Amino acid sequence: MIRSTLVFFAMGLAAAVQLPAASSIFDFTMDSIDGKPLPLATFKGKVTLVVNVASRCGFTPQYEGLEAVYEKFRDKGFVIAGFPANNFGFQEPGTNDEIKQFCSSKYSVKFPMFAKVSVKGTDMVPLYQFLTKSMGGDIEWNFTKFLIGKDGKVIARFASDVEPQSPQLLAAIEKALK
Repeated sequence: MIRSTLVFFAMGLAAAVQLPAASSIFDFTMDSIDGKPLPLATFKGKVTLVVNVASRCGFTPQYEGLEAVYEKFRDKGFVIAGFPANNFGFQEPGTNDEIKQFCSSKYSVKFPMFAKVSVKGTDMVPLYQFLTKSMGGDIEWNFTKFLIGKDGKVIARFASDVEPQSPQLLAAIEKALK
């Protein structure tokens, strides 16, 4: 589990406050691609696929498969959360507006997209600290997929080369939806 620390500065005094460890993705609020805070608790009761994405990657065509899987299962309580990241080969250099435009014009992405984050290294966002500590360690490349249960806990992880419409990923989603 991760622990976050906030440091408050008031009148020259500093105090550290230990925050409770996250127990699920529902403990996090992330900025949407439009810059508005979006609590992941919005997805409570849904099966969620969290994916770090990039626009200039060999795996970028997976957007098409991700959108197809989203369309197939969204009415059954499934959602995909896309998190653009520029950690690997600088393959997501664009602004949030550019990323949003690319995803909608090239792949007609309708699943929720979030503001660009860091998924590896010293500037890794707390959500990805939680995900990587929950299962599998460091993210190795773009389009790593975490399958999250209705309770907000990680139930499976899939490498970049596992296509969104692969039998193993579809079976895991179907099982989680039951």
